[in-house]
Amino acid sequence: MTGPESAEKGRRLTRRGAATRRRIVAAAAELMYMKGVSATTLDEVRAASGTSKSQLYNHFADKEELVRAVVLLRAQEIMEREHAALQRLRSFNGLVRWRDALVQRNSLQKGAYGCILGSLAAEVSDQDEVARSTLAETFDQWEKLIETGLRRMQDAGTLASEADPRKLAVGLMAALQGGYLLAQTAHDVTPMEIALDMALDHVRMFLST
Repeated sequence: MTGPESAEKGRRLTRRGAATRRRIVAAAAELMYMKGVSATTLDEVRAASGTSKSQLYNHFADKEELVRAVVLLRAQEIMEREHAALQRLRSFNGLVRWRDALVQRNSLQKGAYGCILGSLAAEVSDQDEVARSTLAETFDQWEKLIETGLRRMQDAGTLASEADPRKLAVGLMAALQGGYLLAQTAHDVTPMEIALDMALDHVRMFLST
């Protein structure tokens, strides 16, 4: 455990202090998703969270520390969602349902803003090694959830033994993230649908008949 999370452990926040911190991080996460990390100011975070300057700086020494807390929050949210979606994956139809849920969720905002994690990664990976490491670990965990589901398919005999679940999982993740980016620039979810469908077509080639 590193960065903001370990620091907060050491501070032993009161219940009120913990609630204030959560409010600040939640407000910052929403602003940074809508506006971007660089364009979001601490004054905007204070206004959105209803906190004073002293309250904000009591929890976060600077913007970098706040960004790291946002990355941790978003990583936890995404992994909770994806664990629920993928923990029982054991069929190709399950993969299609996973694809459909992601596309439907993104279509609600017409593809705008992109992937929560991907957008953060694009802005902070070359600026903050701690944040980059957290994001890299999260993407790896996400890929492993997909890989584990593919291995369950292999164990059940529905996915051919010569298939490489790790490579297929990386391919699906690459299609997903690329699809998010194209949908974001087009403000149209169609490119995301196409990218994921092509990746699923590749998986379908390894299905046992």
